[in-house]
Amino acid sequence: MTERLYFRQLLSGRDLATDDMMARQMVNFIYLIGDRETGEAVVIDPAYDVATILDTLEADGMRLTGVLATHYHADHIGGSMMGFNVRGISDLLEYTSVPIHLQRDELDYVTKTTGVSKNELTLHDSGDIVQVGGLDIELIHTPGHTPGSQCFLVANRLVSGDTLFLDGCGRTDLPGSDPHAMYESLTQKLSKVPDKALLYPGHFYSPQPYSSLGETRRENYVFKPKTEEQWMMMFGH
Repeated sequence: MTERLYFRQLLSGRDLATDDMMARQMVNFIYLIGDRETGEAVVIDPAYDVATILDTLEADGMRLTGVLATHYHADHIGGSMMGFNVRGISDLLEYTSVPIHLQRDELDYVTKTTGVSKNELTLHDSGDIVQVGGLDIELIHTPGHTPGSQCFLVANRLVSGDTLFLDGCGRTDLPGSDPHAMYESLTQKLSKVPDKALLYPGHFYSPQPYSSLGETRRENYVFKPKTEEQWMMMFGH
């Protein structure tokens, strides 16, 4: 099935939105995942430059059939952030009508941030599968950075949003954050994902754009605490 897999990692400020100061500063990754045989694809966290995302898909012979949102923050799905208005899912829906998949715990945050109405959002629970052609993408609910943060597992690749980076993890001192939930997400929710899986994070915060999950578990300091008590001493607020 991997030869059917269409998988692209785009970097904001480099591959799209090159003249956008916020995009260059935030270094978000946007992911395109699809089935080459059927030509269907989804985009994960379409922010900053919707037109280029759609143009990229078209140039690759793919058509957009859905959006997967890791979490509600504007640098991932658009909306208001630090006085800036970031393009995202609301702009994308002006181009095409496709389902926007998110964890149900993220619903109110997404509608407030983006202005997208509830009837345009498709709500999920952890373990749900989104099919793209003949590919299955598993949705893993990983609260901590936000209540409805989710990661996506497809063809032994984990797209982790702001739940887990190659170095560090998402902040747990923001509205809706929970360091206890983050600890459980990292040590329990993601424990099902094997070491050989490749980790693709939500930001380009490390020298490499991706790594194996096994190497991340060995090297990333967030996995050094052996108990929740130790975790909270390091990361609690």
